[in-house]
Amino acid sequence: MRKLFLLLFLVLDLFGQSQIQQSQIWDSQRITNIENYPSLGKLWTTLQGEYIATIAFVAIIIVLAAFALHYMVIGPKKFSHDGKKIYAFSLFERGFHFIAALSWLILVPTGLIMMFGSYFGGGIFVRTCKNLHGFATILFIISIIPMFFWWIKRMLPASYDLRWMMIVGGYLSKIKRPVPAGKFNFGQKSWYYIAVFGGFLMIITGAFMYFLDFNTTTIQSLFGLSQIELLRLSAIVHNFLGILCAVFLAVHIYMAVFAIKGSIHSMMNGYKEEEEVYILHSYWYKELTKKKKIEPSYTYDPDVKI
Repeated sequence: MRKLFLLLFLVLDLFGQSQIQQSQIWDSQRITNIENYPSLGKLWTTLQGEYIATIAFVAIIIVLAAFALHYMVIGPKKFSHDGKKIYAFSLFERGFHFIAALSWLILVPTGLIMMFGSYFGGGIFVRTCKNLHGFATILFIISIIPMFFWWIKRMLPASYDLRWMMIVGGYLSKIKRPVPAGKFNFGQKSWYYIAVFGGFLMIITGAFMYFLDFNTTTIQSLFGLSQIELLRLSAIVHNFLGILCAVFLAVHIYMAVFAIKGSIHSMMNGYKEEEEVYILHSYWYKELTKKKKIEPSYTYDPDVKI
């Protein structure tokens, strides 16, 4: 048995030496084997080694601190649940929103764990998170297509979005007064564009990194990038978009669960409280009353055009 192990070790050693000689990843030829290292290699090494994890950590701390401060100083907005209900989201909308929400609740934590992989000791835990990340990406792809086509019209920019930004949607005030917003306010629109278009870009860059050896000849020829440059660029874009998505997801959850009491119910049963719509989505409320889709319980300025 001992002789068998020695023979096996000798074969593996000889095979390894031959591979080293063929691959040229050694000695003076090591740098030439990695094309154009100074172009993106140094940037990627610096960002990954010194900044990306730190930026993610600081962003998470700032967001959590902002939530705590807002909740303690301003507090949640509460609306009457005794009035009429306004049907806001169909079963189909709630369905693809649920799939998207589920995917993001897996994508963001597993992505952060992979980003901080060295702190978790690597190994099977991080690899499991990588596999979960890939599975959740499939769920997100399933949801992103109907999300794009079903909501894109409502998500187009409107003139009153500027006014919404100027008052930060009224979330910095304890006073309840009508806020200039359609069915989706500017904050929701921003999350939509980041989730859909940013998410699409993350799918592409993630695919480049997940399937390391697939054929990228066409892309390389179009953009003049080598395979290794494409991987580095994908990793940089993917990580920064991931941090942005993590921040916006946290904001989205905070607004739906804590900042607006009962708001999350609309994505469960499809209905919003009339007062909530009148205050936080005043232009949509006007639209619904003008089209005779609801009988208004609240008055509004008829001179303001939708």
